Amino acid sequence: MAARRSRPDAPPRRGTTVTSKGIVIREAHFPGRAPIEAYGNGGFRFADMSHRGSLMCLPSGIHGWEPADPLALTVADFDRLLAEADKVEILLVGMGRDLRPLPAALRAALKAAGIASDPMSTGAAVRTYNVLLAEERAVAAALIAVD
Repeated sequence: MAARRSRPDAPPRRGTTVTSKGIVIREAHFPGRAPIEAYGNGGFRFADMSHRGSLMCLPSGIHGWEPADPLALTVADFDRLLAEADKVEILLVGMGRDLRPLPAALRAALKAAGIASDPMSTGAAVRTYNVLLAEERAVAAALIAVD
């Protein structure tokens, strides 16, 4: 979802910043819900767009997500999700290629917020998210990008 300018002289889109070196920086956010069309090569495709890096899919939209350490997720990595906890029943956590359990502190914080969590590989999380989204379930997903 990185911003791209079609012409060097084109004005930047709303929500972008142009630095002195001409680099456009934009918060990665798609303001809606959409199925994930593809994953791999370090990113994802959805809503006819691509995003390099990890994603958090929430009721408020799809957000670029960069956990501090994808191998050691923390409660702070899920602050955005916890702010929307009243709209989420289940969180699918795509842990990358390998399945790892969620840290105990994170599981406890999610449980306290009323959110069931299910860690799985990113591929399985993408497939499950798409099914639950199509069923209009109160689902969220935190997806760690895989190469």
